[in-house]
Amino acid sequence: MSRAAALRLGAFAGALALAFGAAFAIGSAVDPVAAADPAPAQAHSNEEMGGMAEEAGHDAGGQLPGLAVSDAGYTLSPATTSFRSGAKTQLRFTIQGPDGKPVTTYTKTHEKDLHLIVVRRDLSGFHHVHPTMDATGAWSIPFTFTTGGTWRLYADFQPAGLDKKLTLGTDVSVSGSFTPVPLPKPAGTDSFTGYDVTLEGNPVAGHESELTFRASRGGKPVTDLQPYLGAFGHLVSLRSGDLAYLHNHPAQHAEPGMKGGPSISFGTTFPTAGTYRLYLDFQHAGAVHTAEFTVRVGS
Repeated sequence: MSRAAALRLGAFAGALALAFGAAFAIGSAVDPVAAADPAPAQAHSNEEMGGMAEEAGHDAGGQLPGLAVSDAGYTLSPATTSFRSGAKTQLRFTIQGPDGKPVTTYTKTHEKDLHLIVVRRDLSGFHHVHPTMDATGAWSIPFTFTTGGTWRLYADFQPAGLDKKLTLGTDVSVSGSFTPVPLPKPAGTDSFTGYDVTLEGNPVAGHESELTFRASRGGKPVTDLQPYLGAFGHLVSLRSGDLAYLHNHPAQHAEPGMKGGPSISFGTTFPTAGTYRLYLDFQHAGAVHTAEFTVRVGS
């Protein structure tokens, strides 16, 4: 190669390097996540991440409850996925086991073989109900979808012989009038039917956070909460967007005849930063009530 050709080639290589450098700089400014070195983000060992995953209610592989219709060989199979709003119907479904047959034996969790959560995808219209199972393994419960839209069903259960709980989720379509409900802004108090429930806590993703709810009625603390499914409160948290599911119970077990309140505390590990909708079920004066909160979880 002649000296002139070598000089031309060197100049071309230098220009090419400058072009790539400029492109990388622009890319870094537009998408800093993609351009960042992933090594510093590894703040926890695999062992630590596995522990956090279990605390958060999902396996070490990272799958969060409620996002899949199948897990560990079990599948949620609704009899139908189309309903009409305002019409009383029967919600029917089975849990198919690894052998393809309906599961008929379960390990009770919080006094029930299965918990069913029904909520519209905009996080309105929350219901926590308990269907009954027939001899064939088919579950059913009378239910009325109050509005049209896409609704999410969660089956929360533990099959007999399996060493962990599962939460399977699927969507159903409901015809009829549909008006999207904006997610309420975060607030420290939810007031309804004479009750005021306050929430205290500063949740941080990936770490157990303590959330404390305090119930009052007519301005007076409620000190006679009644046991409901073996506890003074049940907390379901749904992540806005994909509706990943967390189900928590207070550490104190509630025996029949015991009285609780006004405070109910939970140790909860939110898996990621983001916005969550929290639903607290508690029983007082013979009726189950639900307080709802929007919470922003920091990183």
